Amino acid sequence: MRTYAGIPEENATLENSKVMLVTVPYDGTSTWGKGADKGPELFLNASENMELYDIETQTEPYLQGVYLAGEVSEKSSPEAMTEAVYQKTKELLNNEGKLFTLFGGEHSVSIGSIRAVGEKFENLTVLQFDAHTDLRPDFHGSTSNHACAVFEANQKHNLVQVGIRSMDVEEVEYLPEGRVFFAHEIANNENWINDVLEKVSGNVYITIDLDAFDPSIAPSTGTPEPGGLQWYPTLELLRKVFEKCNVVAFDIVELMDSPMAKPTAFLSAKLYYKMLAYYDIYNNN
Repeated sequence: MRTYAGIPEENATLENSKVMLVTVPYDGTSTWGKGADKGPELFLNASENMELYDIETQTEPYLQGVYLAGEVSEKSSPEAMTEAVYQKTKELLNNEGKLFTLFGGEHSVSIGSIRAVGEKFENLTVLQFDAHTDLRPDFHGSTSNHACAVFEANQKHNLVQVGIRSMDVEEVEYLPEGRVFFAHEIANNENWINDVLEKVSGNVYITIDLDAFDPSIAPSTGTPEPGGLQWYPTLELLRKVFEKCNVVAFDIVELMDSPMAKPTAFLSAKLYYKMLAYYDIYNNN
């Protein structure tokens, strides 16, 4: 039996776990760098080679239990994939008191999971870390394209965007007013973390496109944009979000296979585990 990060089986059953992990190896609509469908396997392999003691929090987050809840393998169309992720998420959310997590795949995989989480939890904030706004209503004939990843979330929920540094002119009209933290503004604002926190409240879904990070630390993504987020400030914001709010779900997407995939794969593994650590110390379930 394969377990997340090679943890003991007693920490990997649904009954004994506070965390559920779904993988979605989908890369059907990406338009430049291909290979995000290999992301989940790269992430799982990196996780198996990671130390399981978290120095910062002095905890072993895996002890709360992490259940590998299976893979959504639907690839027939973007819309079919979105529906399959939605149904899988909805099914798993019936397990009360557990954190839903997902690893993609391209960013379109988040559409279905955010939809299901939004139906279950009221007053939802979607906190998006990303180089791109992903606010197109449709792209290349589909509303389930990676360029549309948070359009629906912005219509239905409180969307907060962090790290943005690339967008199309057609997306300007859809920007969530006062809740977009552009990378060039973050670079000149020592108080940006607190400014973000003021906009985030209640139940929270965190969606992290790895291209939010600067390519110097996360080069293996589909569209690595210069001028991105750095490691420790991002962790500081995440920790404060987990402390302040009720994080009910999160996903990490856009890890791409490449000859130099390992550094980004390991960053994604550490990022996921850090978020488990923050959930562990601030979650009262």
